[in-house]
Amino acid sequence: MSSLTVNYLGIPMASPVIGASGTVGYGLELADYIDMKKIGALSGKGLAPTPWKGNEGVRVAETTSGMLNCIGLENPGAPWFIEHYLPEVRKLPTAFIANMVGKSVEEYAECARMLTVPGISALEVNISCPNVKEGGAAFGTDPAQAAAVTRAVKDATTLPVIVKLSPNVTDIVSIAKAVEDAGADSISLINTLLGIAIDTRTRRP
Repeated sequence: MSSLTVNYLGIPMASPVIGASGTVGYGLELADYIDMKKIGALSGKGLAPTPWKGNEGVRVAETTSGMLNCIGLENPGAPWFIEHYLPEVRKLPTAFIANMVGKSVEEYAECARMLTVPGISALEVNISCPNVKEGGAAFGTDPAQAAAVTRAVKDATTLPVIVKLSPNVTDIVSIAKAVEDAGADSISLINTLLGIAIDTRTRRP
């Protein structure tokens, strides 16, 4: 059987399979169910410089064709992760990519500095977060803002930087080009699609 090993951004991986952020926790939750030696890398649940509570109320709703979620990126914060989770994550026989979030360019840079530690192979930058300083528009919907976040993260870390794009735009190519020009080492396609469940009988949500 041929080898599935690859080298991605200088990271030796057993296979090109990467567990997607938001689906694998921090890897520890699935370690008893998946042979981690066959997984190339894990992209952990998003981390911010400080803990985020996430959204209140119902966060998951089942539909006839799947599910909707509005988790709100709840997370314990990068410092707590590094102290309490990372020592165990480092024992897993696969690479770990830290997914990171922020509410301002400065927060993204701060988080990148925090997460540039042994045991983390790369940073995946979620730019679907709202820019609270600029009216709440998501960084990933504007090429200039997406580029600003990318440059700030690149300046704050020595790790490879993967920028995770938002699909909820009219021209994703312009966003991808902007983050590439700003120094992104790779792009991740795509983050969550907006959705709504419609009652076909009442034609209302």
